[in-house]
Amino acid sequence: MATKTKKASPGAKPVYQSSASLFPWLGLAMILVLLDQVTKLTVERTFAYAETLPITSFFNLIKVYNPGAAFSFLGDASGWQRWLFLGIAIGAVGFCLYMMKKNASQRLFCFALALIMAGAIGNGIDRVVHGHVIDFLDFYWKGIGHFPAFNIADIGISVGAFLFVLDELRRVNKS
Repeated sequence: MATKTKKASPGAKPVYQSSASLFPWLGLAMILVLLDQVTKLTVERTFAYAETLPITSFFNLIKVYNPGAAFSFLGDASGWQRWLFLGIAIGAVGFCLYMMKKNASQRLFCFALALIMAGAIGNGIDRVVHGHVIDFLDFYWKGIGHFPAFNIADIGISVGAFLFVLDELRRVNKS
């Protein structure tokens, strides 16, 4: 939201100042993208494909590739899904930027969108550079099995989506 300030001199055009900035949200998103890419690069360079490093009784590091979306959705398609999911990521980034600009003063809302946007960018970079997403965080429970491996970008998308819903529920309850 912009507010009108006093004129600098007679005849000068009014000067507008934004009451909220996108810079903190863009900065947060870029930090998360950097963290995501550094961790993926580290795993890519230090692990062989499907190599596992046990950390605890319920967590491993593992290097796996996901050419699909969440839970390997469309992972076995012939390759066209790479471009579909890249297009969806680009659309999501554009939508997040638009909504953050429009609602820059709503902190939780913008925080959620920044996390989602960072995740879309991080996984989008993987699709462009590698043709698939690099996943490496592997949680499991003995006797139940493994949760699908994921990465920092996926955490950003999931936490962002949760916060987005939470923010919307808060807003609905206020009305």
